[in-house]
Amino acid sequence: MSNETVYNRIAMLRAERGVSRRQLAEALGVHYQTVGYLERGEYSPSLHLALRLAGYFEVPVEVVFSITPFPRIGTTERTI
Repeated sequence: MSNETVYNRIAMLRAERGVSRRQLAEALGVHYQTVGYLERGEYSPSLHLALRLAGYFEVPVEVVFSITPFPRIGTTERTI
């Protein structure tokens, strides 16, 4: 088991699209609790599941997962 953190935007993507954990789980063929574990970072997905999640949301896998924290929404670095 790896100690490396994998960050994700699953909850944000679900909210944007109005999809419940249960609906997402059914579409992916996993238990709804698995979606919760993924969202909270308590479980890192297999490559296969990560690609299926990205495919479900129709975005590149890097939009869903990262090994560095995602910037908070509404924060931008501005250079003058």
